[in-house]
Amino acid sequence: MMEDFAQRLIAWQRRHGRHALPWQQDRDPYRIWVSEVMLQQTRVETVIPYYRRFLERFPDVASLARATLDAVLTLWSGLGYYARARHLHAAARLIVNEHSGRFPRDFAAIAALPGVGRSTAAAIAVFAYGERQAILDGNVRRVLCRVFGVEGWPGEPVVTTRLWRLAESLLPLQDLPVYTQGLMDLGALICTRARPHCDLCPMTECIARVTGRQKELPTPRPRRDLPERHKAVLLLWHAGEILLERRPPTGVWGGLWGLPECEVEAGPVEAAQALGCQVERVEGLPRLTHDFTHFRLVMQPWLVLVNRPSRLAEADGRRWLSLDAALDTALPAPVRRLLSVLVPGEIQP
Repeated sequence: MMEDFAQRLIAWQRRHGRHALPWQQDRDPYRIWVSEVMLQQTRVETVIPYYRRFLERFPDVASLARATLDAVLTLWSGLGYYARARHLHAAARLIVNEHSGRFPRDFAAIAALPGVGRSTAAAIAVFAYGERQAILDGNVRRVLCRVFGVEGWPGEPVVTTRLWRLAESLLPLQDLPVYTQGLMDLGALICTRARPHCDLCPMTECIARVTGRQKELPTPRPRRDLPERHKAVLLLWHAGEILLERRPPTGVWGGLWGLPECEVEAGPVEAAQALGCQVERVEGLPRLTHDFTHFRLVMQPWLVLVNRPSRLAEADGRRWLSLDAALDTALPAPVRRLLSVLVPGEIQP
């Protein structure tokens, strides 16, 4: 084992790491928490503008707890993995109700917050409170697997357990925030998934580098074909407005606004009529695909011009909005893509 791993990493981070990220400017646990949740499975450059807008709207736990879920999801729209936003909102209310509005200091209490978990809680505890905790996000797993030659897919429980033990054994006694940031920076900037910059890495004895196995470590996830789910969606258009429908609070795109759906085998006219709409014209649009972790969604969009909507189409959970207003709503990314190419003046009955 590389005995001076931590000291090399700390020295490298101080000289070459990132020091100007917006959440690095203070040790406010709320801001660190928001950033760490946003950074789950999302790149830093994507997160930064969302983070800034989010804090402008919700500068503290109390303001986030007071907000409606719809307001939170609207700001999150486009960032993906929307369960993170629902968990963030639920956790803010829990902090207000059970911790008197103060972000918890206890590591176990942080890890128990909705959507946090062990590694995210450790990052918050390190950066906000200077605690001695190990992190193990995707970048860190890749660094440890390559440097120490850890075999096996990191998602396997036995490999995960080994990596946690390794991560804990490497913790230095001092400079925990610098060390932790260094792990994140090394994985993001140098030990990248493709084309790692080994010539710039301070870990010259890295097993993957010495043996030429950078492409093999970490061991890739076993390949499997994504099952496909097919849905038809209705872009119901009337008098310059589109009909949106709130999705169930849990599951895929939970709590977001989307388009009415129907089975692919069902006709768009019949589906629109089932919502009480009189149809003027129907036009098929190009199919869209969207990959989730466990399946691929194939969407067949139908543009349906409606000449007379009914109260059924305006029931609870549905609303007619102008295109601009719809695009300002909390929408799943594929729905946003569909609406963004519509030009109201070109839609004629």
